[in-house]
Amino acid sequence: MNSYCTDLKLRDPKIVMNPERLGNMHQSRISFVRVLIRKMTNQKWKVKKTSWEFCSRGFGYAIYTLNTPTNVYNLFISSDEISSSERNDRVIAEKWDVTFALVSGNIDSKLLDNLRSNIPLQEIGRNSNKVLVLSRANKSMRVFEHILNCLSIGKQPNSEELARVGYILRTTAVYGNGKFGIADFSLLKNNPDFSQSFSAQMCAVYILREFSLDFLDYLAIQKGGKKAVSLSRSFRRYLGVGNATGLGMAPYLIRHPCVVDQWMTSREMALSTIFNKEIDTLKLPFFKSLIQRAIEYFSQSFTIDEVQKKINLITTNELKDFYNHFELFCQESSNWEYFIKKIDKMHFSAQEVVLVCLMELYPDLVDKFENHMNTDETLELPVGKKVEDMLEVLENRYAWAISEDFSNPDNSYWFWYSSQDKEEPRLGIRQEDEGSDKELPLDIGRQAHNFYNALKQSPIKLSLVEFLIKNPAYRTIARRVWTLSNKRMGEIQMNVLSKCSLPIHLLRCKLAAFGATKFDPRSDRWVRITLFQGAPLLDELHENEWLFPLIPS
Repeated sequence: MNSYCTDLKLRDPKIVMNPERLGNMHQSRISFVRVLIRKMTNQKWKVKKTSWEFCSRGFGYAIYTLNTPTNVYNLFISSDEISSSERNDRVIAEKWDVTFALVSGNIDSKLLDNLRSNIPLQEIGRNSNKVLVLSRANKSMRVFEHILNCLSIGKQPNSEELARVGYILRTTAVYGNGKFGIADFSLLKNNPDFSQSFSAQMCAVYILREFSLDFLDYLAIQKGGKKAVSLSRSFRRYLGVGNATGLGMAPYLIRHPCVVDQWMTSREMALSTIFNKEIDTLKLPFFKSLIQRAIEYFSQSFTIDEVQKKINLITTNELKDFYNHFELFCQESSNWEYFIKKIDKMHFSAQEVVLVCLMELYPDLVDKFENHMNTDETLELPVGKKVEDMLEVLENRYAWAISEDFSNPDNSYWFWYSSQDKEEPRLGIRQEDEGSDKELPLDIGRQAHNFYNALKQSPIKLSLVEFLIKNPAYRTIARRVWTLSNKRMGEIQMNVLSKCSLPIHLLRCKLAAFGATKFDPRSDRWVRITLFQGAPLLDELHENEWLFPLIPS
């Protein structure tokens, strides 16, 4: 367990790391987008549109300059003409409506020429190492054209049309960490603005949101002239930035268990500090208002996925029942821990709604954990350990893997591999598809299972080092298992090879940590979401609650 949480009693990992629960997480106060907005607010970051070079059809570039207390950054945005057939959310796409880059420092004429030539090319461009974030986005054409047509004739758009999508631009990848020649994440390690994981990426997306709104206002004037009006402030707040995420994101949570532990443990620690508190009657009206807001949010949510439709309906109905019996729950509970235990029969989605609403009541307790999201990812194996020591760890932490029957073909149904064209993770059926000989080592459950069985064949007093010398194939899983024995929330208790496994649970978990809303699965392998929906605009930055964005009346 992390050194700063030894005095807190956390929930059992069997509860927290259940894949289905992780697949129903929601944005919280310590999600990355919320943390970013609070930081921008508290430190009075300033963003200004400094270049706007577009033709009447909207092709050209813009630059938004960000000033923090210590540094200057610029978001370069290029808008290019593409055909409908070229508009593709998949990673194999080669052209996009909009491409953008967050750049450290000022942009001189030489760097501007480089950005204009290479940012639209994305992966195949010769990118400057001053680029911190590289990304691209496509228009949601139905919403884009609807808003543009309305504004150009002096009308505001239809709120129901906006609610069905919730954004104007949809990103398909937001790259950082040294990919494609851009700056390595290590350069940000001591940066006072973006030292937290994914904060630079989230900032780039947040400013892109402002661009998308300015862009539509500009085009409305080009089309409608004096008849045109600007998008209303309530609609501007409601619209966020979309994202289409597929299997490429799923392996992150498997490959970075120490990071997962830090994220989930920090969240659990925040909840634990609340659970210890007696129920504060002064906070109950705000709590009830948040639950009512969540009920409206889920009743307004739109998705084409039948499973998600059912979950949204169940969540709405269970939250209504919870709301109606709210006072009774409070009367029967001495503190928040007992209160939360009364909802453990509700659907995971509804439970998670109650938890994130509860976190909103105690910003003074919760927000301090936002600074604990980074961690050392070194996997270590100390000397002097014996086989019996490792067996004890496996039996305590990996019972979910040990008990799995991998002789059953359904439990080894899938294999993960990298595509040849873009080196993106893909799934193949083991008994039908070629490529299982190039399988990615994401099968942590099977590795732990096999490791345990191999250890059981050895004398329990045998030195672990001697065992690994004789069985070197288990060195990697041994380091992982031992390291995670002290990191309770690092391992997602999921056999990713199982025919029944749902990769979307992994996607949802990470996206909720980012701060996504409006989950709209398109299959069990990819999902569309919205970031910064309901967030304050750049000219009105504040840290007030904006959980569960609702359609403006």
